[in-house]
Amino acid sequence: MDEPRWLTDEQQQAWRRFVEVLVRVPAALEAQLQRDAGLTHMGYIVLFTLSERDDRRLAMSKLAKLVVASLSRLSHVVARLEAQGWVRRVRDPEDGRVQIAELTDAGYDKVVASAPGHADAVQQLIFDRLSPAQVRQMAKLADALLESPVEVRPPG
Repeated sequence: MDEPRWLTDEQQQAWRRFVEVLVRVPAALEAQLQRDAGLTHMGYIVLFTLSERDDRRLAMSKLAKLVVASLSRLSHVVARLEAQGWVRRVRDPEDGRVQIAELTDAGYDKVVASAPGHADAVQQLIFDRLSPAQVRQMAKLADALLESPVEVRPPG
């Protein structure tokens, strides 16, 4: 059996700091959106993703891929958004098996009203703390990490 690929001290330190960012930033964004807009972060992501479409609609399966959520999780989020009148689900007229999430006018108004506070929170949490060069580097790092499908293979 092969030896485990342990992290070096430098990797361990970088990894722990990265994990802290992965925990703290989403928690802060979630708190801001809950406090100021009555939305979860995933709910906001669904709303703005639909708002960026010309027709404000997407098949649930495509929407799940874009928001990086399982179809089950997305279905729960969309159900909560439907209860607020911000999204509605309709059947695709060409393929009745396909459900389409459609942003309502009230949902569009909600995302427009929520966006300034969310953008300000992102500015405070991330971009106010970085130089322009660090922002460019952050984009390059994210591109490198997302370059190929995320899948962990068994060791060996």
